Amino acid sequence: MFRNLSVLPRRFISLQEYQSKALMASYGVRVQHGSAVSNATEAAKVSADLAKTAPELVIKAQILAGGRGKGTFTDGFKGGVHLSKSATGAADLAKRMLNNTLVTQQTGPNGALVSKVLICEAVNIKHEAYFAILLDRTAQGTVLVGSPAGGMDIEHVAATTPEKVFTEVVDFRKGVTDEQANRMAERIGFGGNKELRDRAAVQIKSLYKLFLARDATMVEVNPLALTDTNEVVCVDAKMQFDDNASFRQKDLFSMHNPEQDDPREARAQAAGLNYVALDGNIGCLVNGAGLAMATMDVIALHGGKPANFLDVGGSASTEQVAEAFSILTSDKSVKAILVNVFGGIMRCDVIAQGVVEAARKLKLTVPLVVRLEGTNVELGKKILRDSGLRIVAADDLDDAAKKAVLSTKD
Repeated sequence: MFRNLSVLPRRFISLQEYQSKALMASYGVRVQHGSAVSNATEAAKVSADLAKTAPELVIKAQILAGGRGKGTFTDGFKGGVHLSKSATGAADLAKRMLNNTLVTQQTGPNGALVSKVLICEAVNIKHEAYFAILLDRTAQGTVLVGSPAGGMDIEHVAATTPEKVFTEVVDFRKGVTDEQANRMAERIGFGGNKELRDRAAVQIKSLYKLFLARDATMVEVNPLALTDTNEVVCVDAKMQFDDNASFRQKDLFSMHNPEQDDPREARAQAAGLNYVALDGNIGCLVNGAGLAMATMDVIALHGGKPANFLDVGGSASTEQVAEAFSILTSDKSVKAILVNVFGGIMRCDVIAQGVVEAARKLKLTVPLVVRLEGTNVELGKKILRDSGLRIVAADDLDDAAKKAVLSTKD
């Protein structure tokens, strides 16, 4: 389930933590009191106000990437998440983070600029759980996912201790039932007594209400915490929303911050392409999301790693194909490119012409493997043969993947 979700085309927007928490609070979800700040004056005021009632404050850099606590700023300052017992200390920490670039395991070496910092009250945590609401292709709908092993990488938990991950498939006609919410609450560690279980179940149902009303594709809380006063609080959250619903969710989509976008993904979106950066070294250019998934799976089957998901769709022009190549080659980790096109509405000769033009314009030096099939396939293959370029032809997807993986080992 987690692998399927991680490589879907990015047809959504993400909110930063402070935006997610404000949204959750509007649906009755319990979160810490706090505010996001963007300058030193705001940091001092918010810290002073919160310190009147909170003995300890949390200061968090706001970027669209995980691993902030273990990250390092480019000026050497370590950690995008800190605690402070004084308002002055909290304000100083926020100033260190603002307008600084934070590098984490998810940002890549270039990092992400911190333009907002969240300052909020700290809570004493007795138990950390993981809880999420996701769209899952296997269930063909919405699932609740929970684990008593909160505060950890859920993919690692699922891989090493799968017995600690619990799921509930939601019937869209009924929504999350009381029975499902209570069962999930107990399984993830809130079953000490009926009152505690009910508190957690209320949070679960409130999160589902948000998920449904706001056209979310993911609502993830990690951790969903039990405090020393037996309150159930959402301490950290991530959300994503389907951009096909932007006409219904204009207030959410107006929050989008393009500064946090991967430049390659922004270029792809502007060109009408779907692009997702991954961490491998084989660039993939395909037409269709299903074909992209299959291509990446076959590359992995032969011991390779895809560097991206790039879908040119069913009606791309020669210019769009050329732009797709330009985006692929802008990633220095790409050591080979695999083009896998099944021509239906999209004609193979259009793809072939775009490939040739892009390869010439960019003076392509990395190996290029091309597999074409479908409408005008023979004309497409002729264009490739007559180009005079070093293009490796493949008979089928399996052959193409083998040749692409082999070319990265030379």
